[in-house]
Amino acid sequence: WFILQYMSGFGNEHVSEDPRCPGALPEGQNNPQVCPYGLYAEQLSGSAFTCPRATNKRSWLYRILPSVCHKPFKPLEEGHLTHDWDEIEPDPNQLRWKPFEIPKAPQNKMDFVSGLHTLCGAGEPRGRNGIAVHIFVCNTSMIDRCLYNSDGDFLIVPQQGKLLITTEFGKMLVEPNEICVIQQGMRFSVEVFGETRGYILEVYGAHFELPDLGPIGANGLANPRDFLVPVAWYEDRQVPGGYTVISKYQGKLFAAQQDYSPYNVVAWHGNYTPYKYHLEKFMVINAVAFDHADPSIFTVLTAKTTRAGVALADFVIFPPRWGVANNTFRPPYYHRNCMSEFMGLIKGHYEAKEEGFQPGGGSLHSMMTPHGPDADCFEKASKAKLEPERVADGTMAFMFESSLSLAVTKWGLQTSNRLDKNYYKCWEPLKSHFNPKCK
Repeated sequence: WFILQYMSGFGNEHVSEDPRCPGALPEGQNNPQVCPYGLYAEQLSGSAFTCPRATNKRSWLYRILPSVCHKPFKPLEEGHLTHDWDEIEPDPNQLRWKPFEIPKAPQNKMDFVSGLHTLCGAGEPRGRNGIAVHIFVCNTSMIDRCLYNSDGDFLIVPQQGKLLITTEFGKMLVEPNEICVIQQGMRFSVEVFGETRGYILEVYGAHFELPDLGPIGANGLANPRDFLVPVAWYEDRQVPGGYTVISKYQGKLFAAQQDYSPYNVVAWHGNYTPYKYHLEKFMVINAVAFDHADPSIFTVLTAKTTRAGVALADFVIFPPRWGVANNTFRPPYYHRNCMSEFMGLIKGHYEAKEEGFQPGGGSLHSMMTPHGPDADCFEKASKAKLEPERVADGTMAFMFESSLSLAVTKWGLQTSNRLDKNYYKCWEPLKSHFNPKCK
């Protein structure tokens, strides 16, 4: 009977109940002495109780059994998931990775959890301040097991293969060119349909929000109405062989067994939910007279710090758009940044590096490490006839930008064997055009 449906709106107060149990939501209160249908009431808090109303996040879940019914957690081998930023010496170089390899099934079956690989990060979850960038590669679905992240929020960017994500709030289908956010504490399972790959931005200590628009006004960039939240769906399923609940806690994985499905939420209400967004919905703002605007105009979501205007992490995209600037070098300018910039490519060819930077790969330009267009791009853009042109058609590149100085893991620098050791050579052909006699 179930067809994927969604409610729209970013951060809205949503109300949802599975149509098989009409009236499952209690009327007029959160925690009645006896809930409809004999359900248990359980609150999931995404913020301190006393946070200001604008930032207060919580949802009430009405479930067949409360989530406390499980055996004790025991350590689980975490594979290539880590937050040990000191396992290898730091590397300030420009770094680029070839597409990360997806294991072949059935020789090496790997689901979403076992396919998590930490690439870089900073900070640590116990202090509630930090981020991590993970790559996921998988070829099989999570069966009778779910994951929840005690440390922070996952912003998931699928690059190859679609994800059918079951959560306590309902189901979401997330395809390449879409993103989803699974917030701290929410149980979820990922079903895949073949070889699957993507990127994850994890933030500790802050939630993602829409950036302030300032002089842009009330509308533009990612509009709140385009964010989608799943509708309630439950299964009353016993799992005598054992259902595994995996917790990511203080950077490590732990597993507990229970004999029922955790997706037993019949109804829920609140403003703390998983959500998804299609990147094609982004309303692009761009320079229409001269010069190249800063990439902050492409921010989809931001996780703020306590310092005004400084992000723990920004999620930025470079979507198809028009380039019309006069007397302007139109590709991204040469740049040294007080922020860290990790870039990935979902599809197509990135304008500043059409060769070498491939879908499913990535690059990291660390704090104050110079970067910019390769030599070929510079020569072409310097001589191009400046007329209105489509930029990035058929392409979607993105950036995870952070005010933290990111350390790369041993897996990223060595074990993955995907680091492009010739990346620096793309700038070697740049030559001096200086002529003191020619103004």
